[in-house]
Amino acid sequence: MTTIAILGLGNMGKGLAKRLAGKADLVLASRDSAAATAFASTLPAGVTVLDQAGAIAKADIVVLALPFDAALETAANPALAGKVVIDISNPVKADFSGLAIGHTTSAAEQVQAAAPAAKVVKAFNTIFAGLFDLPAAETASVPVFVAGNDEAAVAAVSDLASQAGFAVEKTGGVDAARLLEPLGMLNIRFGYGLGHGTAIAPRWTKLAA
Repeated sequence: MTTIAILGLGNMGKGLAKRLAGKADLVLASRDSAAATAFASTLPAGVTVLDQAGAIAKADIVVLALPFDAALETAANPALAGKVVIDISNPVKADFSGLAIGHTTSAAEQVQAAAPAAKVVKAFNTIFAGLFDLPAAETASVPVFVAGNDEAAVAAVSDLASQAGFAVEKTGGVDAARLLEPLGMLNIRFGYGLGHGTAIAPRWTKLAA
């Protein structure tokens, strides 16, 4: 069974853990180990809580469920070499008015540059955490957009997204994150700035020819 480490237990990290617990060998890591242990106790048996170093060492797939700056700092850990690393961040400005970087680079590409020996995949940045609390049947058609340079890593993350109860849209190499992160920002604008709430997500509709 694939071992998945989730680093960071904010709303996204917790939501993903809830969807994956019992379906994978799951390891959680947080700066607050007591809170992480308490959260793990609410999940199906078999979820392990370790410090960040221990979680990375044990994992096949590492989810950076962290804000961009923290994800970038964590990506510099040489222990990530050879591992699949999922970047879920949107590099938003402090006031949420837009992205701090974009169009000629992306958070995912910056994470890949900081972890050159890792297999970085962008995913989960275009959905709100609240979707994880819905029944999986209600999110089965909601796409998780996936981008990465390593074909096997993209396949592994696509399987993870399916296990978590979502559809998958592969978007090409990691440079596609230059498009996905503005899409995530647009979703944030719809959800908060324009009052649509957080029970929304972007998806593509194919019309009949």
